[in-house]
Parts: sequence; C-alpha cells; structure tokens
Amino acid sequence: MKNPIKILLLIFAGEAIFLLPFVLARVFRPTFLAVFELTNVELGKCYSTYGIVALISYLTGGALADRYEPRKLMAVALILTAIGGFYMASIPGLETLQILYGYWGFTTIFLFWSAMIKATRSWGGLTQQGKAFGFLEGGRGFIAASLGAIGVWIFASFLPTAVTDADLSTRKEAFQWVIRIAATFCMLVGVLVYFFLQDGNNLTKANRSDSITDIKNAFSLPAVRMLMIIVLSAYIGYKITDVFSLYAAEIMGYDEVTAAKVGSYQMYLRPLICVMVGLFADRWQNTRVLFGSFLLMLLGALLFASGKVTAAATGLFIITLILTATGTYTLRAVYFAAMQEGKIPFELTGTAVGLISVIGYTPDIFIGPIMGYFLDGSPGIWGHQQLFIFLAIFAFIGSLATYRFKKTAVD
Repeated sequence: MKNPIKILLLIFAGEAIFLLPFVLARVFRPTFLAVFELTNVELGKCYSTYGIVALISYLTGGALADRYEPRKLMAVALILTAIGGFYMASIPGLETLQILYGYWGFTTIFLFWSAMIKATRSWGGLTQQGKAFGFLEGGRGFIAASLGAIGVWIFASFLPTAVTDADLSTRKEAFQWVIRIAATFCMLVGVLVYFFLQDGNNLTKANRSDSITDIKNAFSLPAVRMLMIIVLSAYIGYKITDVFSLYAAEIMGYDEVTAAKVGSYQMYLRPLICVMVGLFADRWQNTRVLFGSFLLMLLGALLFASGKVTAAATGLFIITLILTATGTYTLRAVYFAAMQEGKIPFELTGTAVGLISVIGYTPDIFIGPIMGYFLDGSPGIWGHQQLFIFLAIFAFIGSLATYRFKKTAVD
C-alpha cells in the first residue's frame, strides 16, 4: 500500500475535524440537549447556522483547494476548530453556540473539506479510487466509533454515581471534560498534519485558469450535476443516523449511557462496511454499489417508519439499525470515488467537490430543523416515524439519480 502515512493522516484529520461540531452531539444527544438546555429544534438551528456558512465555504473552498497545499489548509483548519472546542467547554448559551457553529462552518469546510477530498483522490490514482475513499471513510468511521466509545467511558468515569442518579450539574461537569479532551485531540492531529502530511507534486498547478472558468467547466459536466443529487440523498441518511441514540432512549427505553453506547457502537459498522467496500469497489461499478445502497437505506427507513420497532422488538431494532446504517455508510464510501467513473478531470477535483457539496451538503442547513419539527412536534414514536418516511422519500430519489448517473457515465 503506497504511502500509508498519508492515508492514515487523512483518516485521523478527516474525523477529528468533525468530532466537536457533530460526533459529540450524535453520540451524546440526550446529554448534549440537557447540558446545553436545548430542544431538538434549537440544536437544529445551530446546525442550520453551520450549514449556511458551509454552503458558501464549499464553493469558495473548492477553488482554494485547486491552488494551495492541502497540508497547510488542513492543519490550520484543525487547529482553529480545536480552539472553538475549548470555548464550547464553557457551555455557552444558544445564541453564542449558534455563532460557534457558524465559525466551525468556515473552519471545517472552507479550509478543509475539498483539500481532504483532493488529497485522497491523489492517493488513489487512476485505478484505486474505491480503495482510497473506502479506506478514508472506513478509517474515519473507526476513529469516530473509537472516540465515541472513549468519550462514553470518560463521561461515565467522571460521574460519582450511576447516570440515573447524577444531577444535571454533575453530568455537565463530566461532559465538559469530554469536550476538552476532544478539542485537544483535534489540535494534536492538526500539528501532525502540518509536519508529516506529504502533499505530492500533482495536487496544485500554478498556471491555472481563473476560478469562475473552473466552476463553469465543472458544472457543465453531467456527472457533477447527478452527483449533487446522489450526495444530497445519501447525506440526509447520514444525518438521520444522529437520532439512533435518541431513538434508543425515547422508544427503546434505554438510559443515557446505554443510549450513548448504541450511538457509539452502531458507528463501528461504518469502518467495517467502508473498508470492505474499499477492498472490492474497484472491481465493481460504483453505480451498482450506489444503487444497492440506496435500496438498503430505503428498506431500513420503511421498517422504522412502520412503527413496529419498539421496546418489545429489540431484535428488529438491531436489524433495522444495521440495514439503515449499512446503506448509509456504503454510500459515503463510494459517492466521491464515482468521480473517476464520471470522467471528472483531476485538475478540477477541488472545484467539482465544491460544486457537488454546495447542493449535496445542504442538509446541514435544513435537516436539523426538520428533525426538530418531527421529533418535538410529535413526541414519541410518531415523530420518529415521520422522520423515517422523510428518509425513505430521499432514498428513492437517490436511486433514481444513480440510474441517471450511470447513463451519463456510459454516454
């Protein structure tokens, strides 16, 4: 495996950057809401602020990645994100927390996202794109799950009594330590990226056309437009995995620590699935993998939406969670790997990723409020059912977009 240090650094960086804004809330959602005194709708507003800033940052950051070294962009992004994490540990109010999420929308996207994708595509070369992105996503999943499990252990260790007996101030102090340790890890990874990530000679070109021309050229490619819809549909599925720990607490009746463990353990499916996909994806057509993954996501969403997944059906809960997560994580492993199959020129990688992400990651703006609307507006299982009906609709849309992408790739 060529240059394993590079892919390892990309893996650690790719998950460390999102640990503070997303992973903590995913694993500790009931605790996060209680400590920051938020409703699901208010947390959704924070994500919307992040998404609005990210929307602008995707496009401008994509052009930036085609001109500057990924090593420097990624290192600065990680360190700035970590600084925001240390401030988060002070447990700011809602308005300040929204500003912090907007700040993270800039640090994690404008400086980082397209640079990471371009560096990964470079590592994969012409023939190993599936392996490159499968290893990246699988490695990120392993890091996220491991850090989630460590975070749960740290949280439980700082509680002098059982979580069910601990008051809010005790849980708040324990969670502050989880945030501080996460921020320290993010900063450390930033330093390692700066000193040890090798950029390679083919990541930037000095005599390039202007950014506007690059954007026009990238948008004219049919594969780019179809990937916008594919990533959008897949990312909605990924964002909705945030509610698994909440579903475990509210519907399955688990306590906060056990529910957090569900959120953490299901994340271990991500590395297992993505590494397997990475090992075999280059022998398969990415479009076939994409289509099958959307069908799995659709099946899992329909099972959750049926209302049959309750405390009386623990086995069905586990099976349905695995089905939904398998479809979701497989999609994340291959949708950027499909750029090679879609004949997107390497020199336009950063700009194409920026364009795809402008549409594909808009769920960062609207999915939080939508989740809050369903979950807070219809307490109990009916709110969760509505959310998974919403997911099923986009799983179907994504499968249609994949069919169209396959036709454009052949044409």
